Amino acid sequence: MADHNELGEIGEQMAVDFLIQKGHKILDRNFKFKKLEIDIVTEFENKIIITEVKTRQSDYLTDPRELVSKAKQNGIVKTANYFIQENEIDLEAQFDLIVIVLNQKQKEIKHIEDAFYPTL
Repeated sequence: MADHNELGEIGEQMAVDFLIQKGHKILDRNFKFKKLEIDIVTEFENKIIITEVKTRQSDYLTDPRELVSKAKQNGIVKTANYFIQENEIDLEAQFDLIVIVLNQKQKEIKHIEDAFYPTL
């Protein structure tokens, strides 16, 4: 497995652990719809939280939201809609982003709630 895949898996597990500590109930991980995927689906404070996780070795971008393109956001929204329909969920959806910087000197988790809004 490539190093970036391993880094991504480590980051996703860190994000899951972080969300559980905050009180989130994990509903699914790596949920796939066609060729699209949602990293983490949780329930928290009577909402469905769809979380995209980005793990990097450096924090070179000033705005972490730049890591999720409009096309990626649209894919996440489509996949979330499918998940919600398939599971007959009647809760408001929120789209979050967790950015993890992980290297020998740094281990940082930044949780951005309401990182983007559906634009379909």
